[in-house]
Amino acid sequence: MSVADIRKSADSRMTKSLETLKSNLAKLRTGRAHPSILDHVQVEYYGSPVPVGQVANLTLVDARTISVQPYEKPMLQPIEKAIRESDLGLNPMALGDTIRVPMPALTEERRRDLSKVARSEGEDAKVAVRNLRREANDSLKKLVKDKTISEDDERRAQDDVQKMTDRFVADIDKLVTQKEAEIMTV
Repeated sequence: MSVADIRKSADSRMTKSLETLKSNLAKLRTGRAHPSILDHVQVEYYGSPVPVGQVANLTLVDARTISVQPYEKPMLQPIEKAIRESDLGLNPMALGDTIRVPMPALTEERRRDLSKVARSEGEDAKVAVRNLRREANDSLKKLVKDKTISEDDERRAQDDVQKMTDRFVADIDKLVTQKEAEIMTV
């Protein structure tokens, strides 16, 4: 394994950590409705759990209401049940062949709790990035030990890995700050 391989591997894995953070933050609901809130709700479909988006059409009726229209009529009840039993605190209502999911207004206390969750997700992502930095540095030390690269090359590579880590940590902070602002906006 070369220095370039170690850098490339660390960069791609740190990017994955950032993407994971983005998807975790997308789960946190703000006062506004958006169909991606239901992405993680699983519904039983012919014996296997499937995301709601694969068995129904999700659209926005207005800023606070999501409309769920199942592709198959018999899926109406299971979808409604799955949304109700999810940990999102939503109360869907079946209207004919569609389900309306109104988004309740967030209280100030709930906004603070969601903000704490966002910060916690950010910290988890930072820990993951730092662990990846440590692994990259350990790999570089192993290359020096095996006399594949010089100590100067190792130091330069470690500086590059540190700069990469700093960049990803800054990106994580920016994402968390944006999400907190979005959550706290009434």
